[in-house]
Amino acid sequence: MEEYRIQKFLAHSGVSSRRAAEVLIAEGRVFVNGRRVTDPATKVTVRDKVTVDGKHVTITRTHTYIIMNKPLSVLSSAEDDRGRTCVVDLVKTDARLYPVGRLDYDTQGIILLTDDGKFMQRITHPKYEMWKTYEALVKGEPKEEDLAVLRQGVPLDDGLALPAEADVVRFKGPNAVVRVRIREGRNRQVRRMLEAIGFPVLKLKRTAIGGLTVEGLRPGAWRHMKRKDFEDLLGKNEARKWGFT
Repeated sequence: MEEYRIQKFLAHSGVSSRRAAEVLIAEGRVFVNGRRVTDPATKVTVRDKVTVDGKHVTITRTHTYIIMNKPLSVLSSAEDDRGRTCVVDLVKTDARLYPVGRLDYDTQGIILLTDDGKFMQRITHPKYEMWKTYEALVKGEPKEEDLAVLRQGVPLDDGLALPAEADVVRFKGPNAVVRVRIREGRNRQVRRMLEAIGFPVLKLKRTAIGGLTVEGLRPGAWRHMKRKDFEDLLGKNEARKWGFT
């Protein structure tokens, strides 16, 4: 969990400037967890109870966290030298945002944006194996033996994919909608996995990252993440450790 010097904490909470916070501390008006603070270098986190003149103050979060339902034909990038629309172009904010991971140009669905590098690493680093859920409309009707290849780990041109979860959720005429859950983030991975077992993707949508979905957001819509979003994404215990709850 991120730590702050007490004067920075007070500045971000809107109580005062950092210089004025040092005056408040010197005057004995600042308490942390019931104890008077005398050192402006004292470290606190968002879980500490900080009071000024007996009033509880909380930090205004210094980072921005956005959840978006990315529409088709939009790049999961901060900018594009060819002038194509990027996900950050759809968000009205002064924060310098970056997409968390990638989502193909021709794929719709959930994507996160933030200016918090540590959070971005937590979601994208391979060691954390963050599960992502996709629904793919494929040409043809996969059978159990086809899906078993995905569950065991399908060979791709850049190496064996980790075992995935896969099942058919419904049929659409001669085609099928397949739900696939993966814990990697290779380029166009789901499309390549399904094509490798003989079922080209006609349409693809990412429906969840961890337990977080874009339910209620139309394509192109976005909102700031809430406490429950962090809990759905990371689990309650880890969200609490990060100070999101």
